[in-house]
Amino acid sequence: MNNGASSFQPYVAKKGEEYMSKGQLAHFANILDSLKGDLMADIERTVHTMQDEQTVFADPNDRASQETDMALELRNRDRERKLVKKIEETLDRIKADDYGFCDKCGIEIGIQRLEARPTATLCIDCKTLEELREKQVAK
Repeated sequence: MNNGASSFQPYVAKKGEEYMSKGQLAHFANILDSLKGDLMADIERTVHTMQDEQTVFADPNDRASQETDMALELRNRDRERKLVKKIEETLDRIKADDYGFCDKCGIEIGIQRLEARPTATLCIDCKTLEELREKQVAK
């Protein structure tokens, strides 16, 4: 997956700047819009490629290989579709002025964490606890 966020410069907060100021919100909205555009282009390209490559192979091995490739591609596109939905939800949070704060405890998620994962909804502590609980349940 192409990470559109990697082409952006990290946000440098001005001295005394309030957390999630208009500048910060605009910075993250730009990152998310770019990432969404990249994902939508990938999804569109895959649809066209799959339509163009619809070949019926006589050899069962070739047919199986093509089906496996398509299944993998569809699984990747489904993950990207879910990420697009999450990006849209995050953009809605920015518009609602509810971005950058943990859903569980309400503290600041932090600029660096949001730079790494702009769709984050949990601070690092709450995310770590959630992952520990998931591991315990999986055992």
